Amino acid sequence: MSRILIIGSEGQLGSELSSFLSKNIEHDKIVLSDIRNNSSSDLTYQKLDALNYDEIKKTVLKYNISEIYHLVAILSAKGEQNPMKTWDLNMNSLFNILELAKNKFIKKVFWPSSISVFGETSPKNNTNQFSVMEPSTVYGISKLAGERWCEYYNQRYNTDIRSIRFPGIISSNTLPGGGTTDYAVEIFYSFLNNKDYKCFLNKETILPMIYIDDAINSIFNLMKENKKKLSIKSSYNISGFSINPSMIFEKLNKINESFKIIYEPDYRQKIADSWPNSINDEYAKRDWNWMAEFDLDRTIDIMIKRLKTKYND
Repeated sequence: MSRILIIGSEGQLGSELSSFLSKNIEHDKIVLSDIRNNSSSDLTYQKLDALNYDEIKKTVLKYNISEIYHLVAILSAKGEQNPMKTWDLNMNSLFNILELAKNKFIKKVFWPSSISVFGETSPKNNTNQFSVMEPSTVYGISKLAGERWCEYYNQRYNTDIRSIRFPGIISSNTLPGGGTTDYAVEIFYSFLNNKDYKCFLNKETILPMIYIDDAINSIFNLMKENKKKLSIKSSYNISGFSINPSMIFEKLNKINESFKIIYEPDYRQKIADSWPNSINDEYAKRDWNWMAEFDLDRTIDIMIKRLKTKYND
């Protein structure tokens, strides 16, 4: 029986993806892995170093893995604190998976890219699939390089590597992991704890976002699509909605007028300023019928509901 392996299962995307898949396929077809000793899930778990090719190969053979969801990465803001470590982890862990696919140990791979591949020279509004990409962070550089390598392996070795350029992801399951869009999650924690929120971006910084349920559905739908229908061999643009910090604050302030936000931009402001305001995702819509279901209002409602439940538990 073939199985899927999620590498980086304990992170923001991995924890949500494993929960989603466990509701849609048999539990014994899912294997989780991360650098941690244990998993928060009751699914089969294997501690794994994503930089160790032999260790990953051994796991693939042991569990008869046919698909890998490779979600390991150091994100944009944290990556700037240690560029070489970020490059090493983000790139060399991906090469391990690409080589497994090239050597036919696995049949299909999902790897997430990011809007960080765009830079100051990219169009700010409705940024299209093939816009100029000159990223200014090591995270963005690694994602752009990763996209090019995914495309190379797909074309040169006929592998099946699929990818999505995610905007900022808003979710309630895990704490933010060091990204430039983390404010859009942190603000809800401050709101529910009745604390003023100190925002590291200015109030007018518009960035593309997506709610976690849409992000997970996009992965699921892309991975089940017929390979022949996929025209993009690198990574697909997708879009949810575009917001700035003041837009979230205004809606939260209507619920609780005592809630305050204090703007104290730091080094992440420069990163955010280099990214698009909005994304054109026409190729994803055309090739695999992508469509976001969550707008800002619906995202705020469900974030508050889920975090209240989490706190009460």
